[in-house]
Amino acid sequence: MSELYIRVAEDENEEPMEIPSEDDGTVLLSSVAAQFPGACGLRYRNPESQCMRGVRLVEGVLHAPENDWGNLVYVVNYPKDNKRKMDEIDAASAVKIKRGFQKTSDLIVLGLPWKTSEQDLKDYFTTFGEVIMVQVKRDAKTGNSKGFGFVRFTEYETQTKVIAQRHMIDGRWCDCKLPNSKACPDEPMRSRKIFVGRCTEDMTTDELRQYFMQYGEVTDVFIPKPFRAFAFVTFADDQVAQALCGEDLIIKGVSVHISNAEPKHNNRTSDMESPGFRLNPGWSQLRGR
Repeated sequence: MSELYIRVAEDENEEPMEIPSEDDGTVLLSSVAAQFPGACGLRYRNPESQCMRGVRLVEGVLHAPENDWGNLVYVVNYPKDNKRKMDEIDAASAVKIKRGFQKTSDLIVLGLPWKTSEQDLKDYFTTFGEVIMVQVKRDAKTGNSKGFGFVRFTEYETQTKVIAQRHMIDGRWCDCKLPNSKACPDEPMRSRKIFVGRCTEDMTTDELRQYFMQYGEVTDVFIPKPFRAFAFVTFADDQVAQALCGEDLIIKGVSVHISNAEPKHNNRTSDMESPGFRLNPGWSQLRGR
C-alpha cells in the first residue's frame, strides 16, 4: 500500500504541509506534533455546512472523517493557554529582534568630581564592558572640569545596564543617562513612556508591569480611572520604549497596540494622563469619549 499524506496547516490561510499517515489510514498525533510543536488535535471546514469540525482523536491516534481524509486542509489545534503563550513568545521575540539592531549612543555622566580624569572614567566604565569613547567636558579657558562627561560602549546591553543604576566614581554618586537633547535645546525629549491601547478591563497594573519587565526595567504603570481601554507604562531606558512603539503585543490573549506617549513641554495635561506627558495625536479622539 502506497503511503498516504494529508495536508495540514497551522492556519487556514497558510500553506499546508504534508503529514504521513499510517498503514491503516490513521494519523499519529505525534506525527503532527513533530512538525507543529504543542499540537493537540486537528479540525477541518465541512464543505457542506462551512462549519469547522474536529477530527476524532483516540489514544493519540487521529481517525479520518468518514474513513477518508480527502483533499481537505486540516488545521492544527493547540491548547488554549499554550497557544496564547506561544503568541506572547512570538511577539516578545519580534521586539527583541528589533532591539537587537539598536546602536549604542553617547551617554552623559552627571555629577563628576572635579578631579576625575578621562582615564579614571575609562577605568571605571571598562568594568561594565568595552568602552569606545570617554570625554570629560572642561572649561575652554581654565581647563577645569565642568562636572560632567560622556561615555560610549560597544554593546547595547552594556549601555542598558549602565543606565539602570547609579555610579560611585571617585567617592561621589553620579548618574549616567541618554542626553535628552543634543545640538538643539528645543529638540523633543525621547520618551521613556509608552501608550498601551486596546487594553481590557481585567488587566491590572501588576499584570502589565510583570509582562513589560521582560523588555526592561519598568518604573511606573498607570491605568486611568474610570477605565478608558488604555494604559501608560514607563521604562528606565527610553530606547526600550522606542523599540516597542508600533508593535502589536499579546497580553492575556488580547492584542494591544503600543505607541509613543510624547513628552509634554508647556501644555497642561488632563486628569486622565500621568504628569509630564500628553497623548500621541493619533489617540486624541479618545479624550472625547
